[in-house]
Amino acid sequence: MKQEYLVCGQIQRSHGVNGAMVVRHFCDSYEVFEDLKHIYIKNGQSYDEHKLTKCTPYKDAALITISGITTPEEVTRIRMSYIYAKREEIAKDEGALFIVDLIDLPVKDFETGEQYGTLKDVINQGAQDIYVIKRADKPDAYIPVVDAFVKSVTLENGILITPIEGMLD
Repeated sequence: MKQEYLVCGQIQRSHGVNGAMVVRHFCDSYEVFEDLKHIYIKNGQSYDEHKLTKCTPYKDAALITISGITTPEEVTRIRMSYIYAKREEIAKDEGALFIVDLIDLPVKDFETGEQYGTLKDVINQGAQDIYVIKRADKPDAYIPVVDAFVKSVTLENGILITPIEGMLD
């Protein structure tokens, strides 16, 4: 079952005196927040809904204000909390997939269908993402997400790759 709420950032600290907060975003850019009407902060097993009232870029983060938080002290109480959005409210390009849905997909050879392992994580180091492949009885493998290596990514068939010699050693 797909998760209804997806983590999209973490509150780092307050900013100013009106309850604004600096949020480290886990999305492709802070702009994901601009399209959201509401964000959610986990409270035990439930999620508290807050109206997103303002979002602007701030260095390599987002500067946001939300309903119900109006002082630096209130931000301090929720500092380091994760911010969530409802899956259906997050804008994404046609055919794009959420990373959370890719985790544990099988990673297979594009030509032979041989399974190399499963997707353990996706790392972004700037130029492109890197898939971390968990393999049985072997160290993790790292595959740059470029067309030369990653041929297809679907929830139905998994991740199909064409590794070069030595890539999985």
